Formats: sequence, structure tokens, C-alpha cells
Amino acid sequence: MNITPNPQVPKIQIPVLYEDEHCLVFDKPAGLLVIPTDKNEHHTLVNIVNQQTKSKEHLYPAHRLDRDTSGVILFAKGRESQEKLMQFFKEKKVDKTYIAFAHGRLKEANGKIRIPIKDFHQRKFARHLPAQSALTHYAVEDYYRDFTVVRVMPITGRTNQIRIHFSKIGHPLVGEDKYAFRRDFELRFRRTALHALRLEFPSLKGGHKIKVESPLAKDMADFLTKENR
Repeated sequence: MNITPNPQVPKIQIPVLYEDEHCLVFDKPAGLLVIPTDKNEHHTLVNIVNQQTKSKEHLYPAHRLDRDTSGVILFAKGRESQEKLMQFFKEKKVDKTYIAFAHGRLKEANGKIRIPIKDFHQRKFARHLPAQSALTHYAVEDYYRDFTVVRVMPITGRTNQIRIHFSKIGHPLVGEDKYAFRRDFELRFRRTALHALRLEFPSLKGGHKIKVESPLAKDMADFLTKENR
């Protein structure tokens, strides 16, 4: 989808973490849609970065992050590069690492969550879709009084996979309001506490992998300093 820049889009600056002739990696802020929905929003990441960079080739996302999720996101320069990068995701050649804050205390320091989920974008069709296999690896980074800091590595890429999986095992992410009830937890956070920390993907030039990291989002870092262990 080719999106025409709109002058009403606020001129915010999205940090660039990496760039070569085929792609750009941005540090996405929380609270921003990646692409417009059927409501045709203009204040989206794809619109903003295309205005910001003024690249000769249109920038297209190679994958997506939730509106609430902050951190590393990969954009392709042109359709051809987008198709190749998206194929890397399909072939599981891309390693993704997230930091999440999960309610409660996870008993296992390392674990795997293998629960089938429905991978869909339009909720009204959900009941007609079969559940698909989904696998998430995780490792505990630290324990706080009311939550656990977890490093999360999704092996499959289902929609909302991390959020669904942690809710299914009884440890929904802090701030979760779609797959858990906020009123069930005393701990409050203004968004789902999920940050895309690292992305490692094959270079389209060949011969090596590119690894890009994003520092933990400020609101999540501040949350850690305020909470008691």
C-alpha cells in the first residue's frame, strides 16, 4: 500500500538505529500504530518515517509491532526488499528478543510456552479460523515484588503471541487489558509492558547477519526504578 504523506502528521522524529541500501531499522515509540487500519489514520509510523527520511524509495514495514509495543522495527526500502525481508521472517531466519514485565513470580527461570493460538487481524472472523501452533521461549532477568522481568524470544510469529501466551500461563503482562482484566491486579502501567529489544536478520547483501538493539524504553526503565524488589 502506497501511502501519500499528509501535512497533518506531527513532525516527530523517530530514532534510526541502523541503515543500509536495502533497509532501515527504527526505534518505535509506544502508542503508535505501524500502519493505518481501516479507519485510515494518518498518525502512523509508516507515514511518519516516510516523511522523515524522504527516501528515494518508499519505506515498507517488514513486520509489525503492536501499538503499545516499543522498540526495534525493520523497514524495507522498496517492495522488492520488503518481500525478501518478509520471507526471512517466514523462514524463521530472524531472531527476535523482547523485554516484558509479567505479573507475579514465574517459577521457572527458563521455559517454553507451546500453546496454539488463533493468528488473525480481524476479530470478527476469529471463530472460523483454526488455532495454529505457537512457541515462545523465555528467560527470567529479574524478580520484583509484584512482577517478573522476562527476556522473551518468540519462535513463531502469531499475532499478539507474547501477550496471549503469558496470559495463558497465568502471568499476563503488566498493563495488559485485552487478554486479562486490569482490575484483577493492583500493579498499574499505562500500556502493555513489552519492548522489542533486539532484532537479528540476514543482510540482503549476503554473508552476515545484522544485529540491532534498542535501549529499554524510558517509561519501562522508570517503572523499574519506582518498584520495590
